[in-house]
Amino acid sequence: MSVIKPEEMVVEINQLDEKGSGQAIVWRENELGIKKKLRLTIPQTLLGEKVRVTVDQPDRRRRKALAEEIVESHSERTTPPCPHFERCGGCVWQHWEYSGQLHQKTMHVRDAIEGQGFDPMLVKDTIGMDQAWHYRNKMEFTFAPDGSLGLHEQGDFRKIISLETCLIAGKEMVEAAMEVADWVKHHQLRGYNKDLHEGLLRHLMVRQSFATGEMMLAIFATKAPVDHLEQAVRDLIQRIGEKFPQVKSLLWLENTDWADRTQSEMSHVLAGRDYIYDEMDGYRFRLWFDTFFQTNPKQAQKLVDIAIELGEPKKTEKMIDLFCGVGTFSLPFASRVERLAGIEIVESSIESAKRNAIDNGLENTYFLAKDARKGIDEVLEGFGRPELLLLDPPRSGAGGKVMRRIGRSKPERIIYVSCNPDTFATDIKELNQFGYELEVVQPVDLFPHTVHVECVARLVLK
Repeated sequence: MSVIKPEEMVVEINQLDEKGSGQAIVWRENELGIKKKLRLTIPQTLLGEKVRVTVDQPDRRRRKALAEEIVESHSERTTPPCPHFERCGGCVWQHWEYSGQLHQKTMHVRDAIEGQGFDPMLVKDTIGMDQAWHYRNKMEFTFAPDGSLGLHEQGDFRKIISLETCLIAGKEMVEAAMEVADWVKHHQLRGYNKDLHEGLLRHLMVRQSFATGEMMLAIFATKAPVDHLEQAVRDLIQRIGEKFPQVKSLLWLENTDWADRTQSEMSHVLAGRDYIYDEMDGYRFRLWFDTFFQTNPKQAQKLVDIAIELGEPKKTEKMIDLFCGVGTFSLPFASRVERLAGIEIVESSIESAKRNAIDNGLENTYFLAKDARKGIDEVLEGFGRPELLLLDPPRSGAGGKVMRRIGRSKPERIIYVSCNPDTFATDIKELNQFGYELEVVQPVDLFPHTVHVECVARLVLK
């Protein structure tokens, strides 16, 4: 059996995949003269670039390779400012000028809706940020088995890149995370080994309100902070208390599950409360460690403003907020309509939404913990037909059954807030049969230097 040797080649990047990596198509002839297509995925490359790569198994259909040399570079290529960029999986486009990223995101949304039969020119240019760094108000870091703290390596979920900085997280958040990393090193604590399912420290969640300044530090570990850990924990409390008075919630969360998620079976409040306060659009929210809240507050405010502008809420109208979460859109809209009903399947989020409405003095809201489709039926029965409906589903979209139920409920106006252009386009196509017309789509960049883009769309019943 012949051994296929690695092959060096110069290839041209002709498209970007869903993860933001460049792709090249190479046609090769085998020993029988038959042409075979090889699809190469090459991270950190841009459209039209020619790059030199070495392919380890060129006889395969798909391979991943690293660019050894940029033979012809894109005019928008730039030097990544982060020292960890080449290995860290947190960002994928730091090598691309920000204006180019925004254009690519606009084209992604246009391509998605055009593929479902809509006019791509209904999509406006993506709204970006003036300062596209240090924008995240929440980060989840992972402990390596040796106790070092960092993020997953790009393309390898089991490798952790030990970090010195992070240019997309808030600066104070990074400083607090580095203090925790130093504390772990000082006490020689071990991280969690995913293969052996042993070790102590799993994750560190840091979240901070850019509005109030309050910060939460949550350590996820496999054991309670007792016995031989008590001295180390006292040191942690003292360190954080002295250096970071803005930390209003210091938590130790037990997680023994094999799944690699930031979840908790038992919570221990080491200092402060088990939540922090945040604000958006003048409304105050309580955030627990598992509360979903937009991670880019400046751009999230633009999402809310655009949704209100396109929704045109009126004091005489009823409104449904579907997939309402903790009320990010519900509260600003509730003050502008007669009545608002929020529907969300996660019970803890609904309890938070109710509490947030009370905290902000809103008495015209009703929140229901139920599946979206069944929730609509229950709300309609006692609520009547809404003039306005807003939905903000997860990346997987709302789905055909929910969209058809929305169409049958006949709201005059629908505002769709999406974090996935592809599922958004598929969802809104379901509304064609009910007489809805797509009027405008406004993309907003909440995640600079990544492939993700949010958008707000308005559909009206004709």
